[in-house]
Amino acid sequence: MIRPRIALPIPSTDPEYSSQAWHQYASAIERSGGEAVEVPLGEPPAATARLIAGCQGILLPGSGADVNPQKYGQEPVAECAPADLARENVDELLLQDAHNMGKPIFTICFGTQMLNVWRGGTLVQHLTAGAVNHKAGRKVPIAHIVAVESDSLLGEIASVDEITERDGSLLLPVNSSHHQAIATAGDGLRVTAHTPEDGVVEAIENAPDGLGGNFVVGVQWHPERTFDDSAVSKALFARFVAEAAAWVPRPTSPPTI
Repeated sequence: MIRPRIALPIPSTDPEYSSQAWHQYASAIERSGGEAVEVPLGEPPAATARLIAGCQGILLPGSGADVNPQKYGQEPVAECAPADLARENVDELLLQDAHNMGKPIFTICFGTQMLNVWRGGTLVQHLTAGAVNHKAGRKVPIAHIVAVESDSLLGEIASVDEITERDGSLLLPVNSSHHQAIATAGDGLRVTAHTPEDGVVEAIENAPDGLGGNFVVGVQWHPERTFDDSAVSKALFARFVAEAAAWVPRPTSPPTI
């Protein structure tokens, strides 16, 4: 298998956050057989477009920022963190390129929220405290359980020995580090996992008639942090990288006369 090039944006304009986060995503990509390509923030769009043209897949990582709520028709609430416009601009360029070319897309946490908003969906700006601590943070390896739809692409990937099944769903233990969540799924996206206790959406993917390529998967937790310990985390990255390796450019239509 060739080593596909995976476009991986710098997570944030906050250098402290990015310095500890980017290499963890890149390591998971590299150990799964891919090559992580750093996409800087704040570059001219034409430069970013040239860089990602040579990539076979995109991974949108987490961030300490929140998606600008005006993009989904809301004013920010007090708990909403400031937007990171440079990161949002890069994500949108990557999503447009991947959509146009049918490239595999894998998104994590903030990246999943960006995917959903870019597809016309909305977010819950702040999750109130309840039975589940969604903002547990990176020091808590297992924060709660998510129920994954067994008939989904995510369910297919997550069907490993460590996972139990109940009422048609796979029960997957995950970490958690977010205070926002998907409210309504964007165009062509289906919800494929939720937290059983409170119904918070934990994963989305392309619906059968969805847009873009065949592999569009977004999770709300952080599999890059549990890559060493979780078979599901390894399987997610392995499948994504394999899809990128198998990707071929869409043929361009000849001009009409």
